[in-house]
Amino acid sequence: MNNKTTNIDESLLSNIFHKDGYLVIKSMASEGQCNSLLEVIVEHLATQLAPLEYEADVKYPGAPSSVDDLGGKTIRRLLHAYARDPIFRSWAANEVVKLRLQELFGSEEICLSQSHHNCVMTKGSGFSSSTLWHQDNRYWSFDEQNLVSVWLALGQERDENGCLWVIPGSHKVDLDPGRYDARSFLRTDLELNQGLISRAVKVELEKGDVVFFHSRLFHAAGKNHTQKTKKSLVFTYHELKNQAIEETRSSRFPSIDL
Repeated sequence: MNNKTTNIDESLLSNIFHKDGYLVIKSMASEGQCNSLLEVIVEHLATQLAPLEYEADVKYPGAPSSVDDLGGKTIRRLLHAYARDPIFRSWAANEVVKLRLQELFGSEEICLSQSHHNCVMTKGSGFSSSTLWHQDNRYWSFDEQNLVSVWLALGQERDENGCLWVIPGSHKVDLDPGRYDARSFLRTDLELNQGLISRAVKVELEKGDVVFFHSRLFHAAGKNHTQKTKKSLVFTYHELKNQAIEETRSSRFPSIDL
């Protein structure tokens, strides 16, 4: 079951997001917008235009062990999307996206982080990996743990091609450090974590659908078992007052005021 929205009172959307930690807006991007983005993405994937990240770089379950192995040059992310091409900037600063974020944050002063996500996320056929259960805030350093990521599906997303899974309401959960492994993923061997994970739902999307999700929301994704590469565009936003902590990974690049 998803909290997908089509025809729903606008005043209820923020309540859904703050309760569940995520919100799906159907057909937020048009067919034309998606196709324009895909045209550039396909070109950049074909030429392996840097900067990028390979599946072998992240060493997640199922990934090739090195770039020299079979499938080692399978791309996982096209990085620095905002600076990569004007077509990505046009979506990232889209007025409809901005207005929705202003409503969710309850603030008019919104910034885009260039240090986190800011990428085209791909899952290739054959050599994609699984992303284990985690909160993005386990890896990010801001004054407040209150950021929102905006995930645009550029094609159908289903469990068989590695769609997102989320645990509704988990953005409100605080866990002891011992419930995480050395890489800050949830330990699946613990009964307490198994109970939390049992609440998970899959976020199935169609081309043009967008999911907004809180940086404290537990989420995961499986491998792509189909023959077609899955492509998504992902940006992360924060309030102007919520600054990245100096000399951390989160402060590597300046944020963009929308």
